[in-house]
Amino acid sequence: MARLDAHRLVVDPPTGWDAEIYRRAPEAPGPLAPSSVDETPMPILHAANFALPAERGDYGGGAVETMGAGGVFVSLLEHGPEDVGTALFRGRGIPWPLTAADFSPETMQRTIAGKAGCQKFFEFQGRAFCLYVVVGSFRSRALLVREINKVLATIEIV
Repeated sequence: MARLDAHRLVVDPPTGWDAEIYRRAPEAPGPLAPSSVDETPMPILHAANFALPAERGDYGGGAVETMGAGGVFVSLLEHGPEDVGTALFRGRGIPWPLTAADFSPETMQRTIAGKAGCQKFFEFQGRAFCLYVVVGSFRSRALLVREINKVLATIEIV
């Protein structure tokens, strides 16, 4: 797959990986949201060593359930400027490379037997991010983290 560059994020996924950088469509104001709300959807980067389904959640819902034991899913989500400097993000820079010890079944957004996740909140260049990664096999995480780090090494935040 060719290098992707969009919304001030760049990734150059390895051969055989699928990736996308996008923003969700803004939500229409509803009865609980005043019409004056000016919400700009934040960028999301997804990468996987399997074909990404067209419809999936920000944290891989719809994708991670179908990936096999050798599967890897990476999500880098930018948070809004209101999160910069908050305790969750402050004082943490780029969190990769990752290690096998970063992964746990308890870190999954939703528990899926055999799989494990890793979630890291950080700031970079005045922007707040969440890195969320899922491996298809907790037992094989030491091998899979090598693949993960290859793709993470190609990510640029510009």
